[in-house]
Amino acid sequence: MSSIDLVEASKLTDAVAPVQLRNVVRQFGQQRVIDGLDLDIAPGEFVALLGASGSGKTTLLRSLAGLDSIDSGQLRVPKARAAVFQEPRLMPWKRAWKNVILGLRVPNAKTRAVEALTEVGLAHRLEAYPATLSGGEAQRVALARGLVREPKLLLLDEPFAALDALTRIRMHRLIIDLWRKHTPAVLLVTHDVDEAILLADRVIVLANGKIAEQLTIDLPRARDTGQEGFQQIRACLLKLLGVETLEPAAQANGTARQATASSVRRFAHG
Repeated sequence: MSSIDLVEASKLTDAVAPVQLRNVVRQFGQQRVIDGLDLDIAPGEFVALLGASGSGKTTLLRSLAGLDSIDSGQLRVPKARAAVFQEPRLMPWKRAWKNVILGLRVPNAKTRAVEALTEVGLAHRLEAYPATLSGGEAQRVALARGLVREPKLLLLDEPFAALDALTRIRMHRLIIDLWRKHTPAVLLVTHDVDEAILLADRVIVLANGKIAEQLTIDLPRARDTGQEGFQQIRACLLKLLGVETLEPAAQANGTARQATASSVRRFAHG
């Protein structure tokens, strides 16, 4: 038996976790993609979800977004939630500001769209059609579309995976700035271990539909890959994911490259 509880924003307090899962199961045929999962996400907490392909990450996110059902267990999520996917999923015949308010029925909708696009640095692209936007710009429109709904839960399904390296770094900085301003709970699905450590308060490793491990990331912000403790956390997560890390000598050979990467990360997360 399954139960899905949608919670009004007015009923959420700092003492109530906006996301609660208890013994949640989702299966396709005989395969359990989510297998008796328990999970809480606190108000304003940024959680990253790692795992191999097929571990249940996207299925979990889709269930939280209301795009997929569960077969049994209890799932509690805020009614005010939004999702941003790897593809921007913009309507090609609508201008940027109209994409932002797609399906949103509120007074002063265009004003809300302008404010949201300004927040993501696209005030100059209000009237642009999706075909004229760069990949980073299109993803920022998608992010504005999520934020304009003032979500208590923001779901991010590998939203930066298709972007080039420099654009991805800028998007990391943007998402942190917006998260700090709007304070939603965030669940980020990613395959990028560095991205998870740079952005999240907590990293969960999913395997076979269950939580294999979770780590609290207590590194001070702003973070970069050369920060003390970063590589130890990275090695731990990679080991949990079944990836062997370099031996100390090999790591030493990469110090110069890492220093360069760290300076770039500081630009993004400073």
